Amino acid sequence: MRNIFTIFAAVLSVLFTSNIKAQTIIPVEQGKPTSIRGLSVVNDNVAWVSGSKGHIAITRDGGKTWSWQQVNGFENADFRDIEALSDKEAMVMSSGTPALILKTVDGGASWQVKYRNNDTAFFLDAMDFFGRSEGWILGDPINGKFLLLLTSNGGNTWMPYNSTPAALPGEAAFAASGTCLLTSGHSLLIVTGGSSSNLHTANYYNKNWRTTPLPLKQGKSSQGAFSIATNRKSLVVVGGNYQYDKQPDSTACYSTDWGLTWHLSGTPPAGFQSCVEHIWRETFVSTGTPGSNITLDGGKTWKKIDDTSYNVCRKAKRGKLVLFAGNGGKIGILKM
Repeated sequence: MRNIFTIFAAVLSVLFTSNIKAQTIIPVEQGKPTSIRGLSVVNDNVAWVSGSKGHIAITRDGGKTWSWQQVNGFENADFRDIEALSDKEAMVMSSGTPALILKTVDGGASWQVKYRNNDTAFFLDAMDFFGRSEGWILGDPINGKFLLLLTSNGGNTWMPYNSTPAALPGEAAFAASGTCLLTSGHSLLIVTGGSSSNLHTANYYNKNWRTTPLPLKQGKSSQGAFSIATNRKSLVVVGGNYQYDKQPDSTACYSTDWGLTWHLSGTPPAGFQSCVEHIWRETFVSTGTPGSNITLDGGKTWKKIDDTSYNVCRKAKRGKLVLFAGNGGKIGILKM
């Protein structure tokens, strides 16, 4: 009997290793004068990216070809996140001053300003939608409270949300991939870094925020949690220290009880990771400047699959397409 179990374990190990080796990221676009941090994949055909210097692009053929534009009048905007509802309708968020939210309903032929704030205290970090109508934007703390903006009409108007989590001095969110904010069911989840790395979560109907410390290293402005993803059972968080991006320690953690308790990954991603995305069941992928990684067990163990630097990875909301994007207008497609 013992020999049978030994053989079975060996077979599982081989299957795990071969499955890991099967993952490949195929470059499809590069050489554009923009750093991409915003990525929204609508389905297996349509996806949008956004980046620095006002650049936005759309694909309608699953990432094979891209149509680029530099939005007229917003050539200096840093579009850190984008949320697309179709090949016609999308919203883009600009960090820095002024804080901006633009929307298109004609596939990018024209853009309308839906929100503008010239206050230098405003710095927008991430955007996420629950359905087509309800969307949220997270901003860095102002007067000790994180900023949250809410739309209930598909991004046509945005209003401050009147219940937001408190922030410790020096605690902030990272506008690295638009994924430090997550909506799941009726929950809002925010991961932070800097002086303190925490998970802030609330049901946005009762508005009671719970703050849970994360086991990632913290204390420096470049350290902490950068991104969160879920399969509705587990939560997976990635991050690290972007100033020392090759250091593999304290780059990922996971929770199996919706954030009440956290565990560091036994085998972490190989260096700083700015984004994590759920793919299927217990499979998640992550990416950052030192490369991309995959876990098949909900964040417990990770394996590096690519050395190319990317900032963000996202899966189709309706479909299987997974894209990666980063500096220099670089875009890649994950092949499973």
